[in-house]
Amino acid sequence: MAKSEVYSWRLSPDTKAALEEAARRERRTIGGVLHEVVDAWLRDQRRRRRGEVAEQARLHAAVAKTFGVIRGGDPRRAERVRDLVRERLKQSRAS
Repeated sequence: MAKSEVYSWRLSPDTKAALEEAARRERRTIGGVLHEVVDAWLRDQRRRRRGEVAEQARLHAAVAKTFGVIRGGDPRRAERVRDLVRERLKQSRAS
């Protein structure tokens, strides 16, 4: 993979020494170690994001079952929607 971008950041002296030691121990460049660490972190973030998207889809599907199911002639229903939805959810969980 061709590398064309440069990024720099500040490290504490202890972190820099640990990074240099790790690179030396692995017989790699500091850049190679950093590249591997960043790639692994990005893969983990993508995996977590996919998990979050799946969880949101699951929650949406569960809640969608209650869409449009509150009926009645109560003119103050919109003011009480939170309590009504909670009650409906309790009823559906109890069954």
